Amino acid sequence: MISIPVYNEQGEEIRQVEIDEQSLGGEVRPALLKQAYVRTHANRRRENRPTKTRSMVEGSTRKLYKQKGTGNARRGDRKANILRGGGHAKAKVRHSWDQGMPKKMRRLANRNALLAKAVDGEIKLVESSAFDHDAPSTKRFASLLTVLKINRTCLVAMPDVRGPAARSAGNLADVRVTPIDRLGAFEVLNHRFLLADADAFQRVVDRPAAPAEEVGPGDIANEAKAADKAAERENA
Repeated sequence: MISIPVYNEQGEEIRQVEIDEQSLGGEVRPALLKQAYVRTHANRRRENRPTKTRSMVEGSTRKLYKQKGTGNARRGDRKANILRGGGHAKAKVRHSWDQGMPKKMRRLANRNALLAKAVDGEIKLVESSAFDHDAPSTKRFASLLTVLKINRTCLVAMPDVRGPAARSAGNLADVRVTPIDRLGAFEVLNHRFLLADADAFQRVVDRPAAPAEEVGPGDIANEAKAADKAAERENA
């Protein structure tokens, strides 16, 4: 069991939350976390707008004028890349960087990212009253981060992302607010600290999850090979 302290708004430890490692994968799985992180990063990558080659441009293929006797350069049809309206010599082609990942692996990666943060002591849990703001107050939320010694990027997980506390956190640099029931491996790993409501975090961790034994290193390697083969087929 891993014990995570719970703080009040003054930064005082009032109790602890017990987390079962087995519910979060049993052990930190770097290969799985890396694959989940790279997958999300790749799927967010937007492709360039494709351009047309000479063969893709619509128009007649008639030779503009005869080869000799006009005094002009030798010319074919009007779709040449050096003419206005012609195709591109080195056109940008449509490409997708999307990567697939089985559902069980995605779910395990999301929970295992929480385990990695818990092992490193980078999860900060607070009482619900710390997020109970009557009105937005950036100063009050910044004071909470100070007493909790959060001095790097922080992911704030809240049950309500539209309330005054969420609006207060949204005004701070290097702070991102997300629904606590939608914690993903990419967002968790992309921030140094995770700040969350203790009771809501306990409910998320206690939710039933797929057994960790269902996903192993061999499955991760096979999925990576399958993704590479799919990318090769797309590029062919």
